[in-house]
Amino acid sequence: MSQIELGRYLFERLKQVGVHTIFGLPGDFNLVLLDKLYEVDGMRWAGDTNELNAAYAADGYARVKGMSCMITTFGVGELSALNGIAGSYSEHVGVLHVVGVPSTSSQAKQLLLHHTLGNGDFTVFHRMSSNISQTTSVITDVTTAASEIDRCIRSTYVYQRPVYLGIPANFFELMLPASLLDTPIDLSLRPNDLEAENECVDEIIRMINKAKNPIIISDACAIRHNVKKETQDLIDVTQFPAFNTPMGKGTIDENHSRYGGIYVGSLSKPDIKHSVESADLILSIGSLLSDYNTGSFSYSYKTKNMVEFHSDHMKIKNATFPGVQMKFVLQKLVQTIPNANIKYEPVPIPLPLPPNNESIQDSTPLKQEWLWRELSKFLIEGDIVITETGTASFGINSTTFPANTLGISQVLWGSIGYAGGAVCGATFAAEEIDPDKRVILFIGDGSLQLTVQEISTMIRWNLHPYLFILNNDGYTIERLIHGPDAAYNAIQSWDHLQLLPVFGATDYETYRVSTVGEWRKLTNDKNFQKNSTIRMIEIMLPVMDAPAALIAQGKLSEQLNAGK
Repeated sequence: MSQIELGRYLFERLKQVGVHTIFGLPGDFNLVLLDKLYEVDGMRWAGDTNELNAAYAADGYARVKGMSCMITTFGVGELSALNGIAGSYSEHVGVLHVVGVPSTSSQAKQLLLHHTLGNGDFTVFHRMSSNISQTTSVITDVTTAASEIDRCIRSTYVYQRPVYLGIPANFFELMLPASLLDTPIDLSLRPNDLEAENECVDEIIRMINKAKNPIIISDACAIRHNVKKETQDLIDVTQFPAFNTPMGKGTIDENHSRYGGIYVGSLSKPDIKHSVESADLILSIGSLLSDYNTGSFSYSYKTKNMVEFHSDHMKIKNATFPGVQMKFVLQKLVQTIPNANIKYEPVPIPLPLPPNNESIQDSTPLKQEWLWRELSKFLIEGDIVITETGTASFGINSTTFPANTLGISQVLWGSIGYAGGAVCGATFAAEEIDPDKRVILFIGDGSLQLTVQEISTMIRWNLHPYLFILNNDGYTIERLIHGPDAAYNAIQSWDHLQLLPVFGATDYETYRVSTVGEWRKLTNDKNFQKNSTIRMIEIMLPVMDAPAALIAQGKLSEQLNAGK
């Protein structure tokens, strides 16, 4: 094969970087492109139920596999996806958004085509996406098409942000040299400026040598920009107390002897709050300091000795080092510290939460505080746990993750219903890695109503997620912020256990649990512990029951919204 069609070239390149499932919907400007996907062995078209769900699913897939690809049609399709794309941009998730656009001849003639604004402007949607993309490209020259596709894939992976790639409908079958596929896309990071990197490392070592009570805090970008190993190595070599933020949960092995828990400002456990805020040196890795990630900005450090590690810069106290990437700095620190004659005496770390009281009667109604701590017993190494914005994303902070557990929660962007789409993409990705890997969703009954159709896609592909529905009869997180009795925080009740057959499932399991005993019986069942089928579990909870941290956050959020 000396030549290859442009459309197939795109899918061969995606396959080479480990992307095997493509999300999106068909539309007349991308149909010929989708034909080419079926020519590549090992590739599949998810066939999502709408573009917003596809964007959420692509986000979930990328958080597991490193990047993803979504294809939409011009105008109506791409705009429907943009809320999800904005979330991926906000939270550093690499999604390649490919858009089939009208042919170059149609654009040149400014034809009054469907899916346009009727004004002859074919660039307006591209311009909209440019504000929430790391980079963009609309292919206009076949001679540079391959290099543009490669550039867009590399940017998506390396920068962990969405990238927009528009391809005119008359370009999909144009021919490219097949030999271009023989050279892999370079996904490696460019080296740091050595002098700047060494200056950072030397200054950090100096600060460590002077510190008596240093700590490490790991946040979301430690996961997104692939420095989990370097973070773990830094904890091992220093023995400093280590903490996660809510968005960073799962970055650090929670069974590590130096792991101290979740720090979330004033909402932290008192002993965690004291340990973090009394530190005289803070090594902050991959921070994203949003309101829900910081207890409404209630961080209260006593020290100005702060080192911030980021994907594209370092900050040491008030000095910023542009372009110095944290991955290489962390690697050099881990190599340097053993020979740096550091005299550090490990200090005690906060004790983990005690286990639930085993003497609680089986007839006791389920409540959130008990549920999230008890969940620790059901999880196993390698699980992927997805929690929706609301009671779930706050409650999961009380759960102890086994090693190598991935937590997915959209804490910063916080789009209600995100998890209902993300679970689809994460389950596709998990199946590609290991068919036995479990994906476990916790979503509220209100949130589910926004993205419930994506259950259909998972049934279509015989995927086996656990779908835990927290039924507290409405938007509890909103009720805690404002309007506990307001009609706008109410929803129409659904018969959740009928949803799987409604979407065509024939092999499935459904359960409804409302007591401690029913939870224990279900989660201790050996067959239930295996991801052998799709399952929906409805958890019945009191309307205003919520994790203590969310109750406190609700009060802070109402004050913040009022400008206090």
